[in-house]
Amino acid sequence: MSATIRHMMNFVVKTLANAGALAVAIWLLQDITLTGESTGRKALTLVLVALVFGVVNILVKPLVKLFTLPLFVLTLGLFTLVVNALMLLLTSWLAEKLDLGFHVEGFWTAVLGGLIISIVSWALNVVLPDGRD
Repeated sequence: MSATIRHMMNFVVKTLANAGALAVAIWLLQDITLTGESTGRKALTLVLVALVFGVVNILVKPLVKLFTLPLFVLTLGLFTLVVNALMLLLTSWLAEKLDLGFHVEGFWTAVLGGLIISIVSWALNVVLPDGRD
């Protein structure tokens, strides 16, 4: 399998894992909402939000982690929960700007949502294929 196809497959798998993880957080937490006129529209919105979430995690999260490195060291990594919450809140803000029906209400909801998303995303990435031979 060519490297390009492998990278595309990996991107699709990671996006689907993000969508699944976001769906679990939406299902478990009443203050994380996804709206749409139909089930199909909600599914499309969920995939688009997963794409936004993926872009945020690729572009913004490494910079935030770099600038807050001392806090990661001081808290023995627990500051990751705060960074994940901030990435989820940023995704919610961007989704609003892009007119996507996704919203996270409050910082503590984002902390819990970020924890749920991290756990589910990790589990899905273990189970789903990633295009490696």
